[in-house]
Parts: sequence; C-alpha cells; structure tokens
Amino acid sequence: MSDIQIRPAAAADLAAITAIYREEVLHGTATFELIPPDLVEMTRRFEALTSAGFPWLSALLDGRVVGYAYAGSFHARPAYRFTVEDSIYLASDSQRRGIGTRLVQRLIEECEVRGFRQIVAVIGDSANAGSIGVHVSAGFQMIGIHPDVGFKFGRWLDVVMMQHAIGGGGRSVPDDDPAQK
Repeated sequence: MSDIQIRPAAAADLAAITAIYREEVLHGTATFELIPPDLVEMTRRFEALTSAGFPWLSALLDGRVVGYAYAGSFHARPAYRFTVEDSIYLASDSQRRGIGTRLVQRLIEECEVRGFRQIVAVIGDSANAGSIGVHVSAGFQMIGIHPDVGFKFGRWLDVVMMQHAIGGGGRSVPDDDPAQK
C-alpha cells in the first residue's frame, strides 16, 4: 500500500478538506448539513477549533490530502469540558484502505494528551457501516440510536451515538475540579 501520513492539519490543507466535505454534504449522509460550506467558512471552523486547543488532523496518501479528522466541544456548558465529539471524513476514492482507522486512532491519542476523558461519535445514518466499523475498531461502544432525527435526500435518517473513554474516563477526577480545592 502507498504511504499514509497522519499529521496535524495545516492551512494549506483546507482547500482539499473543503472539497472532501463538499462531496459528503452533496452526496452522503455522514453530515446533516445541506449546503456545503466554502473555503472561508471551513477556514473559520478550522481556526476556531485549533485556536481553542482541539486537534485537527489530515491524512495524506502519496502527499495528497485524502481525509481529515477533528475533535470539538461536545456541548458548550462547562461541565462538558472533558468530553469531545469527533468528526472524520475521507475522500470517496480513499475509503476502505485503513485511513479512517488510522485517523481515529491518532485523534484518540491527541485528545488524551490534551486531557479529554470521553469522545463521542455522532454518526449520521445508521446505514453508515464504514464509520460505525471504524469507531468499533477503535474501542467505541454503541450508546444508542436516535431514529429519524434528520431529513436529507428525501428520506429520514438516524443518528448513531457511540462513545469511548480515554485518559481514565470517568474514573479519575480532573485537576481543575473545584470540589477538590
């Protein structure tokens, strides 16, 4: 197999990332967005997450960006600060090559280093076997399914919820817990 490189995403990757996401918005069910964001909006999202200390990774195959993954806030309220939600997207010609698995494994490592304790996957469409399989292989557990919560391409779509404990999960008390002071 060709050489796959997983590294922190760079601004130079954003045109390719925008194109990958555009295809998923227009033709896939992994995201419930209906209008593809342009490069300006994807740059804004990238800068907002990375400047807040969240990981954003690019996957390169023979030097070409073929996928990306990032983690962001699960919810904005402060009690959720140790839980992130992951997102992983691959170019259609790069699926089923182990790239998604490598991305999610590296994303888990990056989240753990940053002190996060839980990663939640919110997977669009219960028929998205590829994403579900990648998450299972990385240690995520099925939490549940929200049936028929999205409507895209003339049909109702489920959301699959998966979760993975890292960095001690819920068994350890965070250093910034005010109850410990």
